[in-house]
Amino acid sequence: MTIYPHPAAETVTAGLSLRAALAGLPVIGRDEPIAREAVAADFAERYSGVPAVGLARPEPAVLYTGVLPDAAGPADATDPPAGPVPPVPSGRPVPPVLLGLYGDEDRVRGWLPGLPRHTTPRSAAALVAAGLPPVRTDTAPCQQVVAGEVDLRELPVLTATPRDAGPYLTAALVHAGDAATGGSALSAHRMLVIGRDRLTVWMVPGRRLGQLHQEAVARGERLPVTVNIGVPPAAMIASAINSRFLPTGSDKLTVAGGLAGAPVGLVPALTQPGATALAESEIVLEGFLDGTLADEALPGSPPDGSLPEFLGYDGRARSGLPVLTVTGVTTRRDPLYQAVIGPGREQSHILGAAGALSVALSLPSAPALHVHDLHFSPAGGGMLLLAVAVRKESAEGDRALAALAEEVVRRHPFVKTVLFTDDDVRIRSAEELLWALTTRANLGADCVELPGHPPVPMDPSQTAEWAGERGGPPEAPARTFVDATTPYRLRTRTERSFRSAQS
Repeated sequence: MTIYPHPAAETVTAGLSLRAALAGLPVIGRDEPIAREAVAADFAERYSGVPAVGLARPEPAVLYTGVLPDAAGPADATDPPAGPVPPVPSGRPVPPVLLGLYGDEDRVRGWLPGLPRHTTPRSAAALVAAGLPPVRTDTAPCQQVVAGEVDLRELPVLTATPRDAGPYLTAALVHAGDAATGGSALSAHRMLVIGRDRLTVWMVPGRRLGQLHQEAVARGERLPVTVNIGVPPAAMIASAINSRFLPTGSDKLTVAGGLAGAPVGLVPALTQPGATALAESEIVLEGFLDGTLADEALPGSPPDGSLPEFLGYDGRARSGLPVLTVTGVTTRRDPLYQAVIGPGREQSHILGAAGALSVALSLPSAPALHVHDLHFSPAGGGMLLLAVAVRKESAEGDRALAALAEEVVRRHPFVKTVLFTDDDVRIRSAEELLWALTTRANLGADCVELPGHPPVPMDPSQTAEWAGERGGPPEAPARTFVDATTPYRLRTRTERSFRSAQS
C-alpha cells in the first residue's frame, strides 16, 4: 500500500468531508490507463470482499487516476437516430474514481464519533436526540467549478459487468425538498445514464423520494433535486436509515449532524430554485423529476439486466422508471468521482450500520430482554442476516425472542434471518457467530419459521422456482429466527472459561 497524494482536506471533520476522511488513509493509487468498463471488475478481483467475491477481507480505498475518456456514450432523443454518439468534446480531464472508502467498519467508525459503539434502542435514541440540523451557506466547495454545459459522459460513470444495462451512478445521494409539504428526502438510488442530461432512477417502493415525486407530479409540478457524489461520510450513513422510524422533527441530515458531531452544510442550487446541495460534495448534478418515464435500458435496447446487486448476483432492469433531467453540474476543483461496485464490504457496511440504527429505533420495549447490540453481517449484504445480542432478565426472556423476531421482520422486510446470541458473543465476528450457532443451538429445534412475509426478489433462494426445486410449496417463503442463546435457567453452565471485556 502507498499513501497516494490527494487534494488537501479543508478544516472540517472527517465525518463532514470525503477529503478529510481520506486524509492520512493508506490510499492505493492506480495510475495505469484503464477503461471505465474495466474499473469495477479490477477492483472486485484485487480488493473486494464478501459478497462480491468469496474472500472475507476489508476493502482498501483505491483511487483510479488513469481512467480513459469515454469515446462514445449513451444516446438520447436529441442524438441522431443511428450511428455512434460523438466523442466528448470538452477535453477536460477525467476525474479520478474512488472505490472502497467504506470497506472497513473500524475505519468508518473512526470518522463518526456519534455512531454508537453498541447499537441498542437506547443508544440509537440518544444519537437522534443529539442530532444537529444542517446549516446553509451561500458559497461552498462543491460550487468551485461550474460546468458550461451538461454532458454526463464527461464523468467516469462505471459499467460494472458486460451484462449491465449501461453506465450507472452507484454512490450518489439524491437530495430533495418539497416546499409545498415541508418534506425532504436523502437517499441513494441506482441511476442509469440514458443521455447527455438524463438518468433513470430506480426507487424502492415506499421510499420518501418516491412519495415526494408522486406528490409533485399530482400537483402538476416538477420536483427539484440535487444528485450529490462524493458526499460526507455522515450523510452517506444517515441516508440509508429508514426515515419511517425517525421521530417527528428529525430528518436524515439532522442525524448526520449527530453522527459527525457537527452540522452538515447545504448550499442553494444554481439552476434549480428550491433545491439544495451538500456543500462538501465533490460533484453535484442539479435537475428535476417530472412525469417523464423511461425503461431502465439504453435507447434502442430492451430492459434486461441492470447491474450487480448488493447480494452478489446480477440485477434485473425495470420498466417505466422516473427520469431525472440534469440542468447544471458543479464540482470542486480537481474533483473525485466516488462509486461502489454493488456487492462487497463497502456496500454492506453502509447498509448495515444504518440498518442496525433503523432496527434499534423501531424496537418495542421488552422488559424480559435487554438488547446489547445489533449487527448486520456482510454475508447478507448488510440487510438479510441480523445478529442480535441479548441479555435475558428472567426466564420469560426465553419466550420473548419469538415476538421480538416477528416484530423485526414485520417492520424491516429485507431481514431474512435473525440470529439471537447471548451478550458474551462478539456478534461482529463471523467466527463468534458460528461458535454460538454451533454450541448454543440445535437447528432442528432452535430454527423457527416466521411465515407470511413477502419474498425479497434479489435473493434467489426466496423465489417460487427455488422452492419448487426443493419440493416445497411455491408461496412466499418464511423468514426464520435462530435461538443461539443459553436457556435462562442454564446460563451458569455456559460461562466461558476465559472472559474478556467485550467490544
